[in-house]
Amino acid sequence: MAMKLSDIESKDLKKNQSKELEGEITRDIIEILEEEGITVQMLVDAALELYAPHPGIETKELAEEKFLRELDIAVSDPNLCLLIYSGILLEKEGREGRLPNISRSSYEKDLTFIIADEVLGMSISKYISGDKGMFEFVRFDKQKPGILAELGPFMDDIIGGLIGGVSANMYTRAMAEAAEKAKKKKTDPENKSDVIAG
Repeated sequence: MAMKLSDIESKDLKKNQSKELEGEITRDIIEILEEEGITVQMLVDAALELYAPHPGIETKELAEEKFLRELDIAVSDPNLCLLIYSGILLEKEGREGRLPNISRSSYEKDLTFIIADEVLGMSISKYISGDKGMFEFVRFDKQKPGILAELGPFMDDIIGGLIGGVSANMYTRAMAEAAEKAKKKKTDPENKSDVIAG
């Protein structure tokens, strides 16, 4: 007899665990990426290579500002940071020839039947911004702008997923803010909201 997941009784075996992060955070994912030679500016540059003007980000300068804001929001999530870090560790293990069931030469050739890197990249982009993020990941994965063309088999997908997810949020939020601004302007014909109080 088939059973729905919702019919299964849940047991809270972790009910006494803290619901918040504890202790001092000693490592930051942005610092770790920089140790790997991947700077925030490289992320921005790669994102802007595929930039397309949208309402709210009509210029590359505005796009960069919004991208950086969305990146800060994204990397404030420890779960995302752990996903990114898993890719960093896989890349290191691959370079050393220590990946399970894959030879060093298979890792170096980035064989097409090895799709764990793509799955991680898609997971990161989708975690950040859902299906829109996955769409952006595919764009960046296929065109490999900027730093993406120089990274190893795992990191090109990890960083592509990060840039794709953040870019998708950048476009979505910029368009929403532009629509909200236009709506306010419509309901305030005298543009009182734009007047600076003296």
